[in-house]
Amino acid sequence: MPSIILRDIKKSYGEVVAADDLDLEVENGEYLCLLGPTGAGKTTALRIIAGLTKPDSGQVFLDGRDVTDLEPEERNAVLLSQRYSLFPTMTVAENILFGPSIRKVPELDSRKTLVELLDLVRLTKRADSYPRELSGGMQQRNALARALATNPDVLLLDEPLRALDARLRIDLRHELRSLAKALGLTVIHVTHDQEEAMVMADRIAVIRNGHIVQIGTPREVFDDPVSPFVANFVGQSNFFVGNILCSRDGRMTTVEDDKGHVVFARSSEIPVDSKAVVAIKVGNTRVVKRSDAFVMGTVERTLFEGRVVHLDVNAGELGRFSVKLPASRRDQVAVGDEVGLNWDIPKASVFPYPEGGLEEELRVD
Repeated sequence: MPSIILRDIKKSYGEVVAADDLDLEVENGEYLCLLGPTGAGKTTALRIIAGLTKPDSGQVFLDGRDVTDLEPEERNAVLLSQRYSLFPTMTVAENILFGPSIRKVPELDSRKTLVELLDLVRLTKRADSYPRELSGGMQQRNALARALATNPDVLLLDEPLRALDARLRIDLRHELRSLAKALGLTVIHVTHDQEEAMVMADRIAVIRNGHIVQIGTPREVFDDPVSPFVANFVGQSNFFVGNILCSRDGRMTTVEDDKGHVVFARSSEIPVDSKAVVAIKVGNTRVVKRSDAFVMGTVERTLFEGRVVHLDVNAGELGRFSVKLPASRRDQVAVGDEVGLNWDIPKASVFPYPEGGLEEELRVD
């Protein structure tokens, strides 16, 4: 299966910039999730790779071959949208056979492909059913089989699980990734759901305003975000704004705000006295006794979420912090309680203060 390279891609629709010097490399057989908010340029990137949208400038390479000016049928890259686009008057089998028939594949080969794909997506017993007679998950598998029937080199998935209910979406995450790996496909899976990307991807590429802001394994992007935006988009974070007081022995950074509140974060090369932002994942923020606290606050709200309890803590001048407690501790904390908060220092990231301000940096629309 081929690698995919986007180089210096630009694409605008009037005043709307959908791709802004977009660079991306996807390895052979890789399952890459392109993660970003609505309007970040995710679908445009897929359409450019598929040949359905022509970039204003830049190049597209598949397996080292420049395909920028080639028609979609010359690229062998299949785009599967979230709407599935099954033909309502065709059965499951007829939908799958549509691609091979257009390509004039011999009937014997087409029938062999049909049998294999029906078995692969577990729809053998529903081969004669119409899309309206299928569940959402079955429709998704039918659309996937139809895409695979064309024997693509590259599979491009545009939020393929978005229209499904929560339970089915979770089940199909694993099925879809396993199927792609079994077939050795190179896949780009577009999503705005960070949890979906975390569990499915070999690597995650975070896209914002038409360009990639960070790419890495799920753990790298989660644990070592390159900006406050990534820290909050890939796993919600709490934030503290202040000036760098000192960085001790390359192990810890001390940050103090203008009210004299002090917190601690991992080591940083940001100069002393520079304005900075400390980001702590909600899941890494703990409720502790006063003597161990970096921050004190009052519990304003508790939300039971099954295995965890979400707390909103008002820390006064420092703003609001969120915490997740194990459900087993839900009776230990109540609205109105004063609590202390802290975190493991190496798990707190520190960034230079954004030029446009923190609120603008975290904006996702």
